[in-house]
Amino acid sequence: MDETTLEPKSDALEHPHILSSRVIGKPVFDRVGERLGHVDDLSIEKVDGRVIYGIISFGGFLGIGEKFHPVPWSLLDYDVERDGFTIPLEPSMLKDAPSYDRAELRELGGASYRRYSDTIFAYYGPYGAVPYW
Repeated sequence: MDETTLEPKSDALEHPHILSSRVIGKPVFDRVGERLGHVDDLSIEKVDGRVIYGIISFGGFLGIGEKFHPVPWSLLDYDVERDGFTIPLEPSMLKDAPSYDRAELRELGGASYRRYSDTIFAYYGPYGAVPYW
């Protein structure tokens, strides 16, 4: 039996922790409920353990042409009814959002992390995301 089915949804909301394995793969929706993609990975700040970005996969087919959008974690809201996350963006807004291929994602937390973070937070700032530093 799948252990995730044993936990009632009301209990899940009261628990302050979640395993990353239960976040990765969750769908991401816009505010009206249109599915945009899914959580592909998480970017975690090494020193204090905060999740900085949800790495959201939008588009592509069988991994070809797939782009990854580091969305500030503060913009992702868990929606119990949809069993996924919502973001305050319409699909058309994601066309201009910072996105990277899988190789570029490795640099997201590397030596040039501030350049990437400045770009990401400049884009998402008008939607309420504030830099974590």
